[in-house]
This record gives sequence, C-alpha cells and structure tokens, in this order.
Amino acid sequence: MAPRPEYPRPQWRRDEWLCLNGEWQFEIDHADTGRERGLVERELSGAITVPFCPESELSGVGEREFMRAVWYRRDVELPPEWEGSRVLLHFGAVDYEATVWANGVELGAHTGGWSPFTVELTRAAKPGETVAVVLRARDDTRDGAQPGGKQSPRFESHGCYYTRTTGIWQTVWMEPVPQVSLERPAILPDPGAARVHCTAGIDLPAGAVADGWRVRAELLAGETPVASDEVGAARGGRGLVLQLDDTDLRRWSPADPFLYDLVLTLNDASGEVVDRAVSYCGLRSVDAEDGAFRLNGEPVFLRTVLDQGYYPDGVMTAPTDEALRRDIELSMECGFNGARLHQKVFEERFLYWADRLGYLVWGEFGDWGADRRNPRASASWVRQWVEVMRRDISHPSVIGWCPLNETHDTPHDSVRPLDELTRALFETTRAIDPTRPVLDTSGYKHVVREADVYDCHDYCQDPSEFAAHYEEFARGGDPWVNSGETTKGVAYAGQPFFVSEMGGTWWNPAAAESEDSWGYGDRPKSPEEYAERFKGLVGALLDNPRICGYCYTQLTDIEQEQNGVLYPDRRPKVDLGLLRSAQERPAAVEE
Repeated sequence: MAPRPEYPRPQWRRDEWLCLNGEWQFEIDHADTGRERGLVERELSGAITVPFCPESELSGVGEREFMRAVWYRRDVELPPEWEGSRVLLHFGAVDYEATVWANGVELGAHTGGWSPFTVELTRAAKPGETVAVVLRARDDTRDGAQPGGKQSPRFESHGCYYTRTTGIWQTVWMEPVPQVSLERPAILPDPGAARVHCTAGIDLPAGAVADGWRVRAELLAGETPVASDEVGAARGGRGLVLQLDDTDLRRWSPADPFLYDLVLTLNDASGEVVDRAVSYCGLRSVDAEDGAFRLNGEPVFLRTVLDQGYYPDGVMTAPTDEALRRDIELSMECGFNGARLHQKVFEERFLYWADRLGYLVWGEFGDWGADRRNPRASASWVRQWVEVMRRDISHPSVIGWCPLNETHDTPHDSVRPLDELTRALFETTRAIDPTRPVLDTSGYKHVVREADVYDCHDYCQDPSEFAAHYEEFARGGDPWVNSGETTKGVAYAGQPFFVSEMGGTWWNPAAAESEDSWGYGDRPKSPEEYAERFKGLVGALLDNPRICGYCYTQLTDIEQEQNGVLYPDRRPKVDLGLLRSAQERPAAVEE
C-alpha cells in the first residue's frame, strides 16, 4: 500500500480518485540546470518515496544539504473508465516553486510551499493512456523572498530553526471531474439565525456553457435532511442559504463537536446530475468581545499549546494519518483545548481531526525566512495567504487567523513597508472572512488598532514574577509587554488579551546536562519540579480576569529545541495528568 493513502481533502470529497503517493523517480539538481540537461524528457537517476521530502528518512533519500532544485517523474495511467472526464492532478503542497509537465507539455506552475495547487492532465493525454508526469521544485531558503517558517537558513539546524523541507511534502493524487464541475465552496455558519451560508461556484472551461444549470445544497444531520437551497450555477459562485428549524440546530463545541454533512450537486438544464461532492460543517460562532474570547456566545479560555508539527522521520510530514490524530489526542490529555499551528500550514487532515475531536486552532502562516521589506517577497505573500484561507475557511475548528509572527519595528525605513504588509494582510483576512477574530501579528509590533485580539510573548520562568507582570493589568491598567516588544506600534485598545507564547521550560530528563540543546530558564531537577512550575505559570493567567488565554510552548521537542511536554517521538516527559489537573479548573474570564 502507498504511504498516506487516506483521502487528502476530507472536506470536499468525490467518490472517484487515485492516490499517487509511493515511489517516484527523483534527481537532485544542485545547479538548477536540469531543464537545459533534458530532465523534462529523460528518466531520472534516483528514487524517492512521495509524499515525504528528500531531507526525511521516510523519503528513502535523507539528503540534508541545500538543494536548489529537485526533479520528480512518474508514469501514470489515466483509467479508461474516466473517458469523457477532465482528469485533475492535485498537489497538497510543494516547497517552493513548482512547475509541472506531462508528456513534455507544461501544464502549470505554482509558487508557495504551504498551499495546494492543481493542473489538468487531460491537456496532455486521454483516459486509457499513460502520461509521464514531471515536476521540478525550486527551493532557496536563503534568498530572502520565500516564507519558509522554521526551516534553517544554515546547513545545520540551530536555535529555533530546524531541518528544511524541499519539494513534495503532501499527498499527490488525481480525480476525474466533468467538463463543467463544482468548485469547492466556502461554508460559513450562522447559528444565531439557525442557518448556514454556502458560496458555491462552478469551473467553466473556455467554450463550455451552463445555461439554465443549477447548484443544489442539502444539509443533513446524520441521515436526516434538515435544510436545502438551490441557485443558478455561475462562475465565481452564488450564495446558498440553508435555513434550519430551531429543533434541528446543534452547535459545534469542544464538548459536542457535532458535524453536519453537506451534499452539493450540479444539475444541467434538463435536471440531470452532472457533478456531486460531499462536504461537512460545524455550526458555531466565534468572536472576541468584552475582554473574552467567545465560542457560541460564551467565554472560553484558550488553554492552547504551540504545535509546530515536526516528526523525527517525516520532518513536516506526519508518517501516518493516525499520527496527526494522536497529536491532538495527546494535547487534549495534557488539558489543552487547542493549539497555535505555528510557522507552518498544517496538512488538511489535521484540521479534519480537529473538527472531529473538538479542538480549537489558530490558522497561521509560516512567514519566517522572508525579508518582510523585500517587495519580491511581499508581492506573492498576500496571494499565498489567500490560498491558505480559502482551503481552510470552512473548518469549524479554525477559530481565528494570524498571518504574521513577531514583527519588529524598522525605523530606518521611512515608508515602513512591514507596516503596510501587516495592514494589507489584515484587511485581506477580514474581507475574506468576517466571521472570525483576526490578530494582526503574534507578538512584538502591533500596527492595526482595530485588530480583534492583542497579545504578547512572555517566557519568564518564575511563576511569582510572571504573575506580577499582569497584576496592574488585572486592576485595569495597561498590559505588560517585554523588553523585546517595541512600544512604537499601536497601543492596546481594550481587546481580549492573549499571552500567545509562554512557558517553554528547558527540560529533557533523558539527556545529560551538557547536551547541546536549549529552552527557557533553568532546567528543573525532577518531574515534580517541572509540573509545579507549569502549574504556577498557567495558574497566573487562569486567575487573571482580563486575560483570555495562553499558548504554552510547546507540544514536542524539535531537534535542539528541548522545551516540549513530549519527546520528539511523542513519549510524555511527565505524567500528563499533572498538566491536565493544572489547567482544568475554570478560568477567571469564564466565571
């Protein structure tokens, strides 16, 4: 069986598809001269296991050197039973600049290592024929133009930078669609009005017509239809409103992560079903009001953990779907109710499990690695972020958006391009999704006064000193910010206040004191001392009536950064029940 064989796009499913994970031909192109040397046409010299990046053990390559370009090749038979269909080839994510050929015909290109893209194979071959698929991925984490998250710009991992990811790192698959097909909808719940808004468009290729065609949506609770609507089909989409009776309304929450199924059909002018796909949604509302983060109108304290999604054998790619689910379950066993998915756009299967398990996550972008003042970087940055949002906007587990991390003041730039980029990303986020809170940047320089949440990063390790940072704030004063967080941005304006990075205690009881690693503070001498420090740090924020949540650094150790509550292989460092008991009491803001 091919690795990672599960359906990669669980919130937009069709019955027919083929997974293309497994062995592909592979060749490293250090000088990026492969096009001139005929790599589009000829066989490649090596092999790799997709979807794992060549830096990983699971890929079978294990190359840790910088790779300026890499090439993939695989012969793919288009099933004859797909005759009459357009065959789409999907890439979950390729880092960083990808170009795809089939039988020597260039089908398309994509820039951005975090978001999916698609090309059409039937431009080069028909169902029943075999097509040679070739992909080139260019990747240069040192050029200052590409956002790569925590991928190391040096040969070695160092500080909070880890092993790089080059090329394909998420599932490759193909599916047949009709000549005119449904596009993935945006699903936004409105539980206050007992309805679901769905914007559904069609893919209408040049020369195709869809006069008199209709899109129908049906919402189901289990097997029972509870709402439906129908509109005329149109490129770009039209809105459907699925109105429920109050008796059919069941709100999604961590306590009850109930999901409705959503079936969309495309009917031609005669009423015949041309296309059909299945989705799901959760009915819940999120907002940040009156100093609290609220879910379904009720305050919920964000007991979140920093999750960077690295695996010892797969780097940024989970070895199995079960590993994605298990990370969430382990976090919940610790008492966390959610996560900041930090400096990486996670595989969509992770969000699927978060939806199913009732786990709250912040949608973020892996913006580190790019010079934020570089016009070449920022020009595509907004477009890449839009692609991420469009992929994830319908997931009920996503409760907020944050496109930037730790932005700094740049006084030598008279036009302040970073401020402009921050504002552009904020405005774009708010325009695409008016239903979720938006944080302009996590930590350091805030520039958008009307951001829905305000935050700071605080890695103080003494619980008493840590609590003292926020005593004046609890009495109605201004919030604390540390010396690394500039005061040249906008002032706090009364939003819910989120300590979005804290903890990070340096501790690896399985390693010697002299081991080359790092974390925050003096290393505890015992599990009991570690658990007591954890309890004091989180307790200081749970008890503060003006703080809406925290994000504890972090879920797992990653290479030299050893401040996780779990080892890299997900073994607990301490009895997880101790961490859970420290967090399970009601927070002041919830009372």
